[in-house]
Formats: sequence, C-alpha cells, structure tokens
Amino acid sequence: MEPEVSIEGSAMIQVAVLPIGPVPPNSLRDYYSMLLPLHTIPLSAIRSFYTEHQKSPFANQPWDSGFIRFKFVLGGNSPSPWEDFQSHRKTLAVVGLCHCPSSPDLDSVIDQFNASCRSYSSSLVHRCFAFCPNDSQLEEGGRQGGNLRLFPPADRPTLEFHLHTMMQEIAASLLMEFEKWVLQAESSGTILKTPLDSQAGLSSEEVIKAKKRRLGRAQKTIGDYCLLAGSPVDANAHYSTALELCRLTGDYFWYAGALEGSVCALLIDRMGQKDSVVEEEVRYRYNSVILNYKKSQDNTQRVSPITFELEATLKLARFLCRRELAKEVVELLTTAADGAKSLIDASDRLVLYIEIARLYGNLGYQRKAAFFSRQVAQLYLQQENRLAAISAMQVLAMTTKAYHVQSRSSISDHSQKNKGNGDGGKTYHQSAVSLFESQWSTLQMVVLREILLSAVRAGDPLTAWSAAARLLRHYYPLITPAGQNGLANALSNSADRLPPGTRCADPALPFIRLHSFPLLPIQMDIVKRNPSRPDWWAGSAPSGPFIYTPFSKGDPINVKKQELIWVVGEPIQVMVELANPCGFDLRVDSIYLSVHSGNLDAFPMSVKLLPNSSKVITLSGIPTSVGPVTIPGCIVHCFGVITEHLFKEVDNLLLGATQGLVLSDPFRSCGSPKLKNVTVPNISVVPPLPLLISRVVGGDGAIILYEGEIRDIWISLANAGTVAIEQAHISLSGKNQDSVISYSSETLKSCLPLKPGAEVTIRVTLRAWQVGSVDVDAGAGKAVSGSNVRHIKDGSSPSLMIHYAGPLQTTGDTPPNTSTVPPGRRLVVPLQICVLQGLSFVKAQLLSMEFPAHVGENLPKVDDLDSTGHFDSTTNMDKLVKINPSRGSWGLRFLELELSNPTDIAFEINVSIKLDKSSNEGNHSADQDAAEHSYPKTRIDRDCSARVLVPLKHFKLPVLDDSFFMRDNQADGRSTPFSQKNTKAELNACIKSLISRIKVRWHSGRNSSGELNTKDAIQAALQTSIMDVLLPDPLTFMFRLTGHDVESEKPDSDKESNIVESSASRGSVIAHEMTPMEVLVRNNTKDMIKINFNITCRDVAGENCVDGTKATVLWTGVLSDISVEIPPLQQIKHSFCLHFLVPGEYTLLAAAVIDNPSDILRARAKATSPSEPIFCRGPPYHVRVHGTA
Repeated sequence: MEPEVSIEGSAMIQVAVLPIGPVPPNSLRDYYSMLLPLHTIPLSAIRSFYTEHQKSPFANQPWDSGFIRFKFVLGGNSPSPWEDFQSHRKTLAVVGLCHCPSSPDLDSVIDQFNASCRSYSSSLVHRCFAFCPNDSQLEEGGRQGGNLRLFPPADRPTLEFHLHTMMQEIAASLLMEFEKWVLQAESSGTILKTPLDSQAGLSSEEVIKAKKRRLGRAQKTIGDYCLLAGSPVDANAHYSTALELCRLTGDYFWYAGALEGSVCALLIDRMGQKDSVVEEEVRYRYNSVILNYKKSQDNTQRVSPITFELEATLKLARFLCRRELAKEVVELLTTAADGAKSLIDASDRLVLYIEIARLYGNLGYQRKAAFFSRQVAQLYLQQENRLAAISAMQVLAMTTKAYHVQSRSSISDHSQKNKGNGDGGKTYHQSAVSLFESQWSTLQMVVLREILLSAVRAGDPLTAWSAAARLLRHYYPLITPAGQNGLANALSNSADRLPPGTRCADPALPFIRLHSFPLLPIQMDIVKRNPSRPDWWAGSAPSGPFIYTPFSKGDPINVKKQELIWVVGEPIQVMVELANPCGFDLRVDSIYLSVHSGNLDAFPMSVKLLPNSSKVITLSGIPTSVGPVTIPGCIVHCFGVITEHLFKEVDNLLLGATQGLVLSDPFRSCGSPKLKNVTVPNISVVPPLPLLISRVVGGDGAIILYEGEIRDIWISLANAGTVAIEQAHISLSGKNQDSVISYSSETLKSCLPLKPGAEVTIRVTLRAWQVGSVDVDAGAGKAVSGSNVRHIKDGSSPSLMIHYAGPLQTTGDTPPNTSTVPPGRRLVVPLQICVLQGLSFVKAQLLSMEFPAHVGENLPKVDDLDSTGHFDSTTNMDKLVKINPSRGSWGLRFLELELSNPTDIAFEINVSIKLDKSSNEGNHSADQDAAEHSYPKTRIDRDCSARVLVPLKHFKLPVLDDSFFMRDNQADGRSTPFSQKNTKAELNACIKSLISRIKVRWHSGRNSSGELNTKDAIQAALQTSIMDVLLPDPLTFMFRLTGHDVESEKPDSDKESNIVESSASRGSVIAHEMTPMEVLVRNNTKDMIKINFNITCRDVAGENCVDGTKATVLWTGVLSDISVEIPPLQQIKHSFCLHFLVPGEYTLLAAAVIDNPSDILRARAKATSPSEPIFCRGPPYHVRVHGTA
C-alpha cells in the first residue's frame, strides 16, 4: 500500500529526489524545501521547452488551463510490481541534488548520478542539479553539458526562480516522452502484466485469454499517461474504451483500475470543483470499484488485490471526509480497519493504520485517531530496531494530546497566551479535570509507559525522562512503591545520558505550592510617598507595622490584587512548600525562584525530603533592576534535569482534589495541613532606598523600670543603605505613649542628610507607668529576685515610629508624581519596657490641726497682704500655717500617705510643694515659674512601710451656697444656672491646683529615680472629707478686745482674712480689771439666719469659770440665750466685759443653735433627720491673763 492515497493521486508523476555525493543535512533540507513547492507546473509555462516532433496523441491537451503534477519522493522508492497496472506508481523522473563545495569533482558526480538512475528502469528523464559551484566548476560544467544543471551562488529568490525554470524543462521533457510512449503503444501494442498474472500457469488457454485482455489493458495504461500529461478528456476517452473491453473479457481487476482512472479524470476536468452531482457520481463509481476489486480476489492466489480494495476505500473516505458525512466516513474506515486482518505484509498494515488515524484526525475524532496511532506504534515496536523505535516514539507523541498526557512543550502558543489572560484559571482547571479522569487513568499510564519504552529503545534520554516524569508525577497513587522506585531509577539513568544542565518542560517531583510571602521586618517597611504633601507620612500608620500582610482579611470592595514592593539590592524571601508523596528519599539538588521578568537574582538551595513528607522552605533573592517582577513558580534541579514547577498548576491540581476530580492531594497525603490558596500579589521593584537600623545603646534587652521611674535611654540610628536620608520624622505609636516624656527629634533632623554609613544617637526620656490592678492580682505569689513584682503584658510598651526618605528622583523638568517618586520607609523601634511594681499606696487620709488664736497678744503677721497683692512671708514654712478666714483660727492640714515597699531595694522619699504666687485668693492655678519647697527625706527599707506627711495650704470657698449640692437637672428639664456651673468649675480647679503642686519623688541606688503618682491618692483623700476641707462653716465666731480703733460693721472679705489686734489690746489682759470684749458673728451663706448663741469661758482644766459658785470670772452684758438675725454674707457684733479674778490661761468659746435651718445647712451639718437641731460651734480663743492673785 502507498501512503497518502487520494483520488487525484493517479494524475501525479512520481519523481525520485536523490542526494548525489556528500550533501550537508541543512543544505539538503534547504534544496528540498525549494523543490517541494514546485509540485504543480502549468502547461502554459512549458510551451517554450516543448517541441512537437509529430502529431501529439493528446488531442484535447488543455494548454491554457492544464497542469503537470509532481509527487517528489526524497530518497526514491523501490520499484513496485504493480507499475504496469497503475502508471503513477512508476518513478518516471530522477532528480539529483549535489552540493558542489562538498563534491569538487563533477565527473565523479555525473558517474554517481548515472549509477543511481540505473535503479529506476522506468524513469524517462534524468536531471542532476548542482548548487553553489565555483568558477572552475562552472567552466567544466559548461563543457560537459548533458543532464548536469549548475546553479551559481545567488540569493534564495534567484535560486527558486532558476529551479522553477528547470522544473518547467523537466515537465516539457516528460510530456514529450509520454507522447512517444503512447504513440508506440497504439501502433505496436505492449504486454502489461501484474503479480496476479504471474501466478497463472502457462497453458495455452491462459495465453489466449491474456492476448484478448491486452487491448483493454493497453487502453487503460494509455489513459493513465493521458492523466499524467494533464489531459483528462483524452484520458476519459481511453478509460471508456478500456472499461468496455475489460467488461467483455471479465478482467475485473483492470476494470476497477480503469474505473478509478475515470473518476480521477472527472475530478481533474472539474478543476477541483465539487457539487452534489459530482459527489454522488464519485460515490457510485467508487462503490463499483470496491465491488470489482472484491470480485477479482481468488483464494488460490498467493498475491491478493486486497490492498487495492482498501486503498479505494481510503480514497473514497478521504474524498468524503467532512463533519457532515462523518457517519459514512466512519463506516468506510471501520471496513478498512477490518480489512487489515487480511493483510499479510506488516508494512501494509502500518500504512493502513496511519491513513485511518489521519482521516479520523481530520474528522476531529481524536481518540479514535490516537487508538490507531497506537496500533502504528505497536507495529513499529515489533521491528526491534532503533529507527523503528524512533518512529514509534514520534507516533506516540502525537497521541498524547488525545489522551491528555502531552508534554508541556507541545502546548501551542495559543494555549500559552490563554494562561496569561483572565480565563487562565478556567483553562488550567479544565486541563486538570481532563488529565485526571479516573476512567482514563490506566490507559494514560499505558501510553506513557509505551513512550518510555520506545524512547529508551530509540536512545532518546530526554523523551524517556519526560515520560517517566509525567508518569511518576501524575499517577503515583496507582503505582506500587517498587514501581515508583523503578521510575526513579529510569529518571536517573536517563539523566546520566544527558549533558549537564539539560532542561525539560515536564516537571517530576517534588510538588511545590506557594506558601506565603514573609512579612517585611520592621526595619525595612516601605510607605508610599506623596510628593505633593510635605508631611507624606501623615495617615500612613496602619494597625500593624506593615503595608502588606498576606494573611490579613481582604476588603471585599477592592477587587484589585494586593501590591508588594521590593527594593533593588535588598534581599527578599518567598516561602514555598514541597511535598514528596512517593516511597523513596528525594533529594533536590537545587531549587530557586523562577523569574521571567529577569530583574531578580534568585539564590539556590538544596533540600532532602523523606518518603511521604512535606517541608516548608524559604527561597530568597535580590532584585537587580526597577520594574514589575513575575514569579510563576520555581526552577528545580532534581533527578539530573532542570525543570520549572508552576504554582498555578499545583493550585488547580489541589482544586481538582477538593472536587474529587483528582486521584490524590499530594500535600494532604504527606500530612500537610490544609492551606488557604495564596494569591501572588503585584510585585514591583523600586530604586535603592535608605535603610535605617536602630539599636539601644547598652543592649537591646528589656528596659526594667520601677513604677514612676524616669530614665534616659540612648538609641543609635545608622543608615545601612546606599542612599542618603534627606527627610525624617519621629512620632509615637502603641500603648502608654504618655510614658515617653521626650525624644530628641531635633538631633536627628540636625544630622540630615544622613549619608550611607553615618550614625546618629538620640535621647529618649521614659517614665514608667503604673502596673494595673489586674496585673498585680494575676501575679500574686510570683516574685522577681525575692520581691513581689510584676512584668507588664506583651504589647503594652510604646514604640518610636520614624518615617524617613531619600531624595526625590525626577528626570528633567517633569514634576514629581507618585509613580516616579521613590517611596519612603517606616522604622518602628519598640521600647521594650518592663515595669516592676515599686512603692505602693496602702491608704491616704487628710489630717487637720488647729492652733487657737490669742486674744490681746500681737502674733506674727504671717499672712499679711502687701501692696502688690502677693503674700509676704519671712519663711516658706509660714506660708503653710495661716489664719483661716472662715474659722478665725490658725490651721494646718496634712495629707498622710501610707506607702509600702514590697521590693528588695530601699527607697528615699522626697516631698516638694510648688509654692503658689497667685494674684488673688480665688485663682488657684500654679505658676510655671513658682519655686518649690522640699521637706526632709523619708527612707523606706525593703519589705517595710512608712507614712509620709504632705503639708497642705489651707483654703476654703468664701461662700456656702447650694451649688455644691446641686445634682444634674437635665432629667427635670431644668438647666443649671451659669453661676452654679462657675462655682463647680472653681471647686474642680481648686482640687486640680492642689494636686498639681504636690510632688512625691523617690530615689534608689545610684541612677534609679522616679516620681510617685499621687493624684489618685489625694483625690480619694479629698473626696472622703471634701465638705470639711473646702466648704466654709455657716457661721464664723471671732473674739477681740474693744478699743478706739474699731473696724467697720461690714468689713470686706480681705480685711476679715487679716485679723489684726486693736491698739487697746496691744498689752496683756490684767487680772482684777474690767476688760471690754466683743464677739463678731458672720453669716457665710446667702440666706438670712436666725440663731440663739451662748458665750462660755473655761479655765485650763476645762471647767466653766463664769457660772456656778466657784466662778473666777465676773462679767457684764449678756452671755447666754442671745437671739439675733444675721443678714446674708453679713456679720453682727455683740459686746460684753470680763473681769478675771485669777491670772492664768483661759479659753473663750461661742456656740449657736440655728433656728429653722435650710436644706443647705442640714446637708452641711450632715443631719440625719429633719427634726434634728443644727449646732454651730466656733473655734477656741485663748486669753492670757497677767497679774497676781
């Protein structure tokens, strides 16, 4: 059988193309590629070469529209025994191809060509084409002439034109030879035989029968030559005569041949035009051809014409081969496939299966085509030689697409483009589904195994490695451990026969998936810079210190991929997971990132994987140039070959595993946990940036502070990059930011620009915060160095956030924008503070002391006001002891703080008070420049407690009204009056001012010092007795001696706050003399008060010395049951005289009962019932009486 049979093949002249002498393969390929397109020569183009020696037998030659058709056979064909039956099987022309530089002797070339032509006895025209001759060869060739044709060196178009001209000459020569042969056959006749005739005996009957058939066979052969000459009309006339003669003689075999020729003449005459009438005619005639071939078969003959029947079936199938007639074509091909059993010659079956596979492929039935291609491969493998194995390997390679086991290198460019567009995921997913269809798994393994065996036999180690890799990677769950080891050995053996560094498109093991992109270190964080804003760092601080976190929850609104920025020259890391699901140890010689963009240098590393195990590794590299980075997978050197493993392929493999479409998940089978699919972000590389590195001077460990301790630390900042720092800004972040008292940002800015390698040290002042009660309770029973102290919780320390950037790199006069400006950086310096519990407050309370005033004695004027309105005092201590304007006595207040030291060190406590220099009594805000007064230090040893007394300046509100007792009236729809709000604000300002002026500092050891937070303690102490401390008494009682210098009835508050003695009382009170006195009673409220008060005088024993039988003081006036009404904020004066009989110390007391007290007075007195009487008692006044008894 002949390959590529078709109905039009009967009109093609077979030309043998032979290399003459040594011809380089590349040159031979070029010469053949120039010759192959010249398979059709128009008859009109050969008129100049054609010479009509006598009248042509081709009377209807279509010179204007006809063609001479060639079929070039490289290397030639062996003569066929069926040449007489079908003339197109004859080799009618021989063309030799010679490469003159390799064959300098042209005589030898001609001899070799003539010797080659003798093998083709039926050839009519011989030509030898010699290419690239030199000058001497051109001279010699010109003298020799003959069949040698020289092609001087020229460009390819010139050579093609020259060659086209030579082929026209060959076509004309063949046409003239055909005319001679036809004229000779018509005049003298010829004897035509086939292998069927040679099997007949030599009896006289057979000889007579053969003579009768000779005329019909001659007409059929003449029709063949008419077809070869390009005259279908003449051919059809001779075929009609042959059909009639063969029918009469019963020569069915030649009848079928003549009928085939008539169909070819019909199609040639129609110039390839097809319609339903022609198609039906061809179908009818070829069915008759097939039927007559069957009739000619004789079981007694050793040679069967079954091959012609099968060829006719294939020709009809090829003519009808289109999707609309697929059913009919499939029936014809099925019949042809059944006929293969009757073929004796294996090469005929080989050709038959090849043609059937091609026709199924043309129909689009890829799996049927693949089946018959495998039959072809099986026939090749039965020959047991290397060339047959190569052919089997090539045929099997064509079946891999149908079975979905093709090599990655065979994927078309169109598929590669689809992977890069938006539907790439669908393409990968569909391929994964098709590749792992369970019903095809066994067949796919068989195909790959056949490819492996054929490649090993053919000596193609790369193909063998590829087949073994696909077999092991895709079907390891179906292969036994022994089979897996065998495939591993096949991979190693194939790699041994390959040169080092060989690459293969098909990966083997391990399976590799993208695990994550590690977070950038806090010293390498990158922040986009907006050149239009000088404070580009504002608003750039995220919840964490990184601009990209692969594990963070994505924003459903932002469907764009996340961005990742890398810097030229700075190392990067990518984490991948490797899996070895097979039963042998796997050693990966090297693995590194695959970078298609070419702007990153990846670093290789070696890995060893145990059987059925997985491992997460970190791959690194350094960006080399600016631009986007594409990392589709990894480059792996394993089993001696370099392959590329794509992340996307494994992702779709795992997707198929979750949907039950894949045999097994290699990572789950290795015990690896399920990993969320990681999306590769948009990675871009920016120019080199500065890199600031920080370290704490003295060590990077935790900074251990006691509560309230103040300490300076020094942080060294060095530029480890290659670009200078031109902008820098320091800010705070995290918790407990108020613990950072100050940081020297000006020091850093003064060193700008900070050149590469330069270093600057900044000072940061810290103050330890209070350890929370939760921390203390949780740490009960734990101790550090034998003390009950607590560490802070993680994440409670503040951090210094330093934003810095290099120069603005712009080209020309183009204004900088966000796409051209290099980004800035953010350095987060965590201040790792460990706060230990120091001094603790046990309790705090307010203590008061009163010193009675002396009547008739000039005391030091410690609280007088000078002309400027400021206090004028001789000593700082005197400022704390002063006349109470609301009580008329000397008073001193102490804040007692009980402190406990649970640590293992001793503390010294120092109390200082910022002295008030306010311009008026109502203003309690402390001056920034006020001096401080320090008191003696108090030492508290370890595990001991101590009480610290903090003297307080005595102060009161001037008026007692209802603003202090007001509640929020918002619920009643009433708003608080502005004056009441003012009073409340004054009250709060008093408390805050008092707290702010008191400082309790501690010192321990050489360098440890701090300040106690007394705010809460003082606040609690004042809240418990706030009415006694801040609110004045409703009534104020004051005694004085009367004289000529008597103050007005309504002294203002300033005069009342500075009680002075009259000129009459400058001397001491003398016994046995009548001493005039008076008592001043002041109403400190805004309401009229009606009182009933008494005056009592007591001696040093506390006995009443005015009433009774043993009275030692005589008196005039009223001292008891004195009823008066006092207007609001006014005072009344009541006079009386005392006569002391015995010198000594006496005390004057005044007490009153308030009639019909208001709610304010009851609240001030803390009355429990409405009927309870309200008493008001004044402070004691001392009277020193001089004289003799």
